[in-house]
Amino acid sequence: MALGVSALLLHSSLLAGAIFIDGTLALGLGNVIGLIGWLTAILALAGSAKPDMRGLAGILLCVAAAMSIGTALPLASSFTRAMTWQLQAHVMMSMLAYSMLGIGAALALLIAAQDRRLRQRRPTGWLRILPPMETLEQSLFAALTIGFLLLSLAVFSGLIFVEDLFAQHLVHKSVLSILAWLIFAVLLAGRWRYGWRGKRAVHWTLVGFAVLALAYFGSKLVLEALLGRQWG
Repeated sequence: MALGVSALLLHSSLLAGAIFIDGTLALGLGNVIGLIGWLTAILALAGSAKPDMRGLAGILLCVAAAMSIGTALPLASSFTRAMTWQLQAHVMMSMLAYSMLGIGAALALLIAAQDRRLRQRRPTGWLRILPPMETLEQSLFAALTIGFLLLSLAVFSGLIFVEDLFAQHLVHKSVLSILAWLIFAVLLAGRWRYGWRGKRAVHWTLVGFAVLALAYFGSKLVLEALLGRQWG
């Protein structure tokens, strides 16, 4: 915990200097990756309060550490802009949604790995540090539920700021974000109505997050790296 909190404080200091520049926000692709890693680290440290979740928290901290390198990427602070508090709230909700749904995707991968080991009747190896399958699935749907609610707020608030989808370069991002929202909505409805779990839940989670990642990171990468533009 001491090492994790120390790393989080250092990461916080790094992000503050990289993102807040002369009263504007530098939200290039690299800084956004680092910010999501920072939020993932906070959630991992909070989850480590439960003894049976510490192995999972350790894995998430490794993911957060890898993502913190994003701040050093060339595109980390390529674009800066002043934002109203409403737009800042939209950005923060979006980042929180991506973090929670990203954790959901990581949990889905771990569930798939654990399920495969059990079906092959092989020793679980390093997977022994994870909580039981049932606990993992409960954590998965808790992360998905929170992430879905945040994504709903982010999509709704984002539509308020849209004036011209084409001029603001938001067509692909908006369409793919709404598609991802629909995928997660169907998954959560299937869980509530039909008790979806196991492989079905894993597949829907990974597809939904892949579409969401394409909506944000894919379109942002193309705009900034290839076209030299940013969202309006």
